Amino acid sequence: MPSDEHAPNALAQKLALLPVQPGCYLFKDKHGAVLYVGKAKSLRSRVRSYFQEGGSDVRAFIPFLRRHAEDLETIVTATEKEAAVLENSLIKERKPRYNVKLRDDKEFLSLRLSREHAYPRLELVRKPKKDGATYYGPYHSATAARRTLNLVEKHFKLRTCTDRELGSRKRPCLQYQIQRCLAPCVLDIDKALYAQQVGAVDLFMAGRHDELTRELQERMRVASQSLEFELATIYRDQLAAVQSAREAQRVVVVSDRDQDVLGIYREGDLTELCVMVVRHGRMVDTATFSLKGVELPDDEVVSTFLREHYGEGGSGEAHVPDEIIVPTLPEGVDGVAEWLMERRAEVVDSRRTKVEVLAPARGPRRALLEMASDNAKHAFEEKRRAADDIDQRLARVQERLRLPTLPRRIECVDISHLGGADTVGAVVALLDGQPDKKRYRSYIVRTVGEGDDYGAMFEVLSRRFRRGKLAKQKAEAEAAEAAPAEVENEWQLPDLFVVDGGRGQLGVALAAAHDLGLHDLCIVGLAKEKENVAGDKLVDRVYLPGQKNPIPLRPNSPELFLLARARDEAHRFSNRGRTKVGKRRRFESELDSIVGIGPKTRTSLLKTLGSVAALKEATDEAILAVPGVTQRHLQALREAFARRAQPATAVAEATEVDGTVAEEAVS
Repeated sequence: MPSDEHAPNALAQKLALLPVQPGCYLFKDKHGAVLYVGKAKSLRSRVRSYFQEGGSDVRAFIPFLRRHAEDLETIVTATEKEAAVLENSLIKERKPRYNVKLRDDKEFLSLRLSREHAYPRLELVRKPKKDGATYYGPYHSATAARRTLNLVEKHFKLRTCTDRELGSRKRPCLQYQIQRCLAPCVLDIDKALYAQQVGAVDLFMAGRHDELTRELQERMRVASQSLEFELATIYRDQLAAVQSAREAQRVVVVSDRDQDVLGIYREGDLTELCVMVVRHGRMVDTATFSLKGVELPDDEVVSTFLREHYGEGGSGEAHVPDEIIVPTLPEGVDGVAEWLMERRAEVVDSRRTKVEVLAPARGPRRALLEMASDNAKHAFEEKRRAADDIDQRLARVQERLRLPTLPRRIECVDISHLGGADTVGAVVALLDGQPDKKRYRSYIVRTVGEGDDYGAMFEVLSRRFRRGKLAKQKAEAEAAEAAPAEVENEWQLPDLFVVDGGRGQLGVALAAAHDLGLHDLCIVGLAKEKENVAGDKLVDRVYLPGQKNPIPLRPNSPELFLLARARDEAHRFSNRGRTKVGKRRRFESELDSIVGIGPKTRTSLLKTLGSVAALKEATDEAILAVPGVTQRHLQALREAFARRAQPATAVAEATEVDGTVAEEAVS
């Protein structure tokens, strides 16, 4: 009989009544919040092992779990597979504190090929759906996904336009002119030939290169004999592309099975995972994942990886291969394999083909596993070397700019406009020298006149710093109740704020910060390289608060690299925002600013009557005859048109009566 002396009284009573069936268990704290979710072949033996004296479970979080767990909930299932599925759902729903998360919130790119259309195309998607289409991926590198798509578009000549563009195009586009598309949008092409290209793309993306090579060689021979030399040239180029792809793949084992191989390398609570994707004996891709604060044993890391990598709603809903080779088998591996078999049937097709989860001790599969582990170790060392390098660069910035702390989080602001119009401000963020895009923010400037760069910067920074001040106050209020890691806020102020400009821009930024009481925020101005009136070349330089002379930065120095990267990224992002605002302004309709007229009503009015001018001249009966238009819409239109027909002064006088301000009078 195991000892349950480490368990609280209420919990100890439940431990004595645990069943021996498979199922899931949930540890809860005194407030009812779920601390940990797990699955077991036998709930009785597994859950009681957490509280055994001298047990073999050495995970670092076990003492904390024993200390904080006040209650236990168990759910009995009929099979181990049901337990694995239920564990996945419970972790997603309850978000327990001590369960490790192996991925971030982004969704990786996949390539989608749907055969429902008469002329299918290959396209990039973020989220695979159960729509009957074939999905390839996910690609853990967006560059790799787009490179593959470009290769297919270059050699296999599938259309690249959307269905809407396909139906509305009147003449072939540039892709047809450079011989990358057959132009099914306007030309009467051979559907059988297009279907052949679609089949070739499917074989190419699936990694069935031997089969595709044989087909292309036969088609090229037939085309040459029929004197169709242009078609034979197409097949020749496709063969060259297939051969190039094959040379880039490493033959690792003689097998016709699809395999994913998981390698793990650990140093303390730092863990690196490497997934080798093997298709038909060739390694076609690798992906690495870096994990921090992972104190779970290898079998639980493997279990979590299988659940999140292949589960529904995972980071990419990866293709489930025939074999998954892991360093150690997770608990309830038979149930996990059965669940993976069902996932394979859902994602790939309706056939229930066997999926094996293996932990080989010898042979070719063991060699693959060792290769994956070596890759995980190599990735770990490369990332650690990069981390050491960025620490040195940040230390140089701290020393050169005399900062109180290491500037791990850097933000930079830039203002962009087009001839004074469409003014947009952008604030970008770097974390340890890398773009932290979830913290990028763009601001449409509304309170200053055209061409007032200083006023625009003051407005943007005031809005940014106000959010930062509120986040700081919230963090200080919550710090007494929660750990610092749990009060992370996306609006928190950075270690260093960089202003794109010289002494004038720096003064504006300091005024915006000091008006809000933020006197401790480190702000500097980064001025670009230029020549003065005497013809002397001035290098990039940094202006510090309270210091007359700027600090020059040597070209190619580490500190200039980091600061210039933030400045260039802010410039790019502000230009992008300004372009979007200008495009929206140029394409907007007069009807967009009328309260009560939505997008559907606007579209219906313009489709039926043709233009805004025709709408102004139309009778009430003609407007009410438009589908979806009611008496309320008619009244809103008539009032807006009448208001705009009056002089601006008359409108302003009319609005002063009830104390309101009309936007039309301002414009």
